[in-house]
Amino acid sequence: MEFDDVNENDVTENLMDDAAVEKAVTQILTAVGEDPQREGLKFTPHRVARMYHELLGGYTMDPQALINGALFDVKYDEMVLVRDIEFYSMCEHHMLPFVGRAHVAYIPDGKVLGLSKIPRVVDMYARRLQVQERMTRQIADFLRDLLKPQGVAVVVEAMHLCSTMRGVKKHDARMTTSAMHGAFRANLATRQEFLANISRGASPLQI
Repeated sequence: MEFDDVNENDVTENLMDDAAVEKAVTQILTAVGEDPQREGLKFTPHRVARMYHELLGGYTMDPQALINGALFDVKYDEMVLVRDIEFYSMCEHHMLPFVGRAHVAYIPDGKVLGLSKIPRVVDMYARRLQVQERMTRQIADFLRDLLKPQGVAVVVEAMHLCSTMRGVKKHDARMTTSAMHGAFRANLATRQEFLANISRGASPLQI
């Protein structure tokens, strides 16, 4: 019971300055002592610019086109949970990736959202320069404002390459963040039900 999925190209607009990105990457390669004209690097600035369209495409996603009318009137007032939504993002402090999974739940108040749209909402905020705490809150706030449900809960767990490749270099460190609205914040039993559901059968997080 859902509209056809939309192509991501239909919900994003290309506002990136590819020429400026390519110039900047070329300057970085030169600054670190490389030769941007050698065979292996000759097309690297172009490849990086193209890659950023995908990695940072969340800035230009249109939320209305993303949802595409997939809001349905349904008499259902129990928890709706989508768990283990894989995502990748880029830390705004070092521009290194962090990857993980999000668990999203809400208790409807007359409206439900098409199943595929929740992972798309996660992607919309993940595909930006981010900090995990803000991303978690943005997902929860968006669903609260869109659905006006009885409650929304979001838990995000991720591994950050800025902690595993540099700095403290702790390969197994994970970060967990949460954002709760409505019934999940006010009702301990509801919150515990959500947390129990996402921990049941959870597999180890890996990069």
